[in-house]
Amino acid sequence: MDDLPFQKITISGPTLSALMHRIATSLGDVDGLLFGHVTRLTPSTLTDDNTPQNPDSDLVATITSFFCPNIPLSFYDSLGRVDSVTLHRLVSSTTHQSNSSSSSSNFLGWFSARRKSPIRPSMREFCVSQSLSRLKTAAKGDKDLNPCVFLLFTTPVHGEMLYHTHEYRAYQFQVNSRCFEPKTIAIDNIGPDFRGNYGCFSPNSPFPELKCASAMNDEAGEDLNRMEKVSKDQKELDLVAEGFCVGDLGKLMGSETVNSTMSLEGLYEKMLGKLDNLARQVEKSNAKVLEMENHNRKLRYKIARPVPE
Repeated sequence: MDDLPFQKITISGPTLSALMHRIATSLGDVDGLLFGHVTRLTPSTLTDDNTPQNPDSDLVATITSFFCPNIPLSFYDSLGRVDSVTLHRLVSSTTHQSNSSSSSSNFLGWFSARRKSPIRPSMREFCVSQSLSRLKTAAKGDKDLNPCVFLLFTTPVHGEMLYHTHEYRAYQFQVNSRCFEPKTIAIDNIGPDFRGNYGCFSPNSPFPELKCASAMNDEAGEDLNRMEKVSKDQKELDLVAEGFCVGDLGKLMGSETVNSTMSLEGLYEKMLGKLDNLARQVEKSNAKVLEMENHNRKLRYKIARPVPE
């Protein structure tokens, strides 16, 4: 059987996020199955282009869903030999649920997630992919196509895991040459080509209604109520752009708008600083939560451990 090379492998942003979340929340190394479909790109060769085209190179594998049992060696043994009965049961149940809820989904391959290890396929992963190619559980409509897609996820070998960082690569297992061929992985819904999908976006956190004219009034007879109003407006503005003076908002409206570039950049800089501060607080809280989870896990292990008589 001839290998049908993929031009690239695509996966939607939500699917990749869900997969990485499942990997990050697992207690250790995990693996699972990948589902999707294979399509052929429409050739766009011009009439005056004499470049020969290979129709087999126009195939694109699209990953739409996955199945992760949250345990390693879920459908194969430690030597990489696939359990055909377990694999058939997992594939049948997953494809049945997918086909009943949405468009048809076919078995494309599998993924492996390891921690603190080099991002290259291991011998066991090679044996698993080779075993899958021999099972000939082909996708519907593609009788010459084996489940040859392989995604590899790893975490950095060095460094503290204060926040989750994952590296990933995509491969296609070539049956004839018996090797992994690296493939480009494209993420849908990310990039300028997909900006049209977010045309209906509208922010739900507008600026509070501020009377800037009262804040710009420097008359000596400014009463106490007006000063309290300015102070209240300043506190509301500090919630989104800490350190930006409420009086400078008047420069962003009216006749002074022409020369308001510096003020507008200053406003954005303060807002980004506020977001950066919040991000650092979230990172610190995540580290504390991870530390508490590890502590609780040790306590549960200590309680569950049998007491010697």
